[in-house]
Amino acid sequence: MSWLNDDADDEDDKYADYEAKTRPNPKGNRARTKTRPEHSDAVTGRVLTVDRGRYTVLVGENSDVEHVATASRASELRKQPIVTGDRVDLVGDTTGDEGSLSRIVRIQPRVTVLRRSADDSDEVERIIVANADQMLIVVAAANPEPRPRLVDRYLVAAFDAGIAPILCITKTDLADPAVFLANFAGLDIVVVTSGLDATPTDEIMALLAGHTTVAVGHSGVGKSTLVNALVPDANRAIGRVNTVTGRGRHTSSSTISYRVGADREDGGGWIIDTPGVRSFGLGHVNPDNILRSFTDLAAIAEDCPRGCTHLPDAPDCALNERINDENELGESGKLRLDSFQRMLASLS
Repeated sequence: MSWLNDDADDEDDKYADYEAKTRPNPKGNRARTKTRPEHSDAVTGRVLTVDRGRYTVLVGENSDVEHVATASRASELRKQPIVTGDRVDLVGDTTGDEGSLSRIVRIQPRVTVLRRSADDSDEVERIIVANADQMLIVVAAANPEPRPRLVDRYLVAAFDAGIAPILCITKTDLADPAVFLANFAGLDIVVVTSGLDATPTDEIMALLAGHTTVAVGHSGVGKSTLVNALVPDANRAIGRVNTVTGRGRHTSSSTISYRVGADREDGGGWIIDTPGVRSFGLGHVNPDNILRSFTDLAAIAEDCPRGCTHLPDAPDCALNERINDENELGESGKLRLDSFQRMLASLS
């Protein structure tokens, strides 16, 4: 029976030789590692617009070599949103030549983030733009009728993001905006008006100088018309208001940054045009951020009981007691409290 043992030894030797060999990598790939390159040679740019996975980026801003490059995103950023207004770091072919493609490898820290949710019950935020410091809220005096509650929502989003709002009323040749503006009389908001034959481009240009301003507004209010007046080569599509429903038709389908007034002595600024919307979800907003935007009310609210909602029916609310009963801040204080409470109500 010794021959059985000999065969077993030969079989063991065969598998020992097999195990000793190193299996080749059929794909020839290097082992995966979590260590990422530092990309010390990356250049920084401003994202001007996003289109189906391609990013138009301004490189070398305000320099002699300023140009536009097209970029894709690096695989490690696939779960991070990159939006108009972002400052990003690029590697690869950043020349901007026809057919060139660079790669976004980093998103610089954002100063501000303007966002909205799908609806008020959805706490998942959708980032609209990054690094804007002003919001130009465009509202028509008529056709379509102005919607104070939608403007309230824009203001909430602006205050939540730490962005200063500006109110622009268009089509003032069709209706007097005074009644509508009375809704915001207690707020310290800059207001500009625009009629059919008089677009205050110089006034708005001065407000935009040195700032990155995001323009928002209901469909059909004349936002794209205003942008075209500020940036003649923008060629943003202009819609018409449906005579039956009174609603505007969506025309601008993308969010794009435009430089405005670059030849002005003040250096101009940037305006970011966004698609018109009919709703603006605020499910992600922290009400405390709104209160902080009303500094005079916030000081009084420190005397409110813990968990106070600050709404008109809130028990022992210092705002209701001291402003309405004692008239602590005068008539303007009542108006500001009304605006503040209306914004809080829009969240619920």
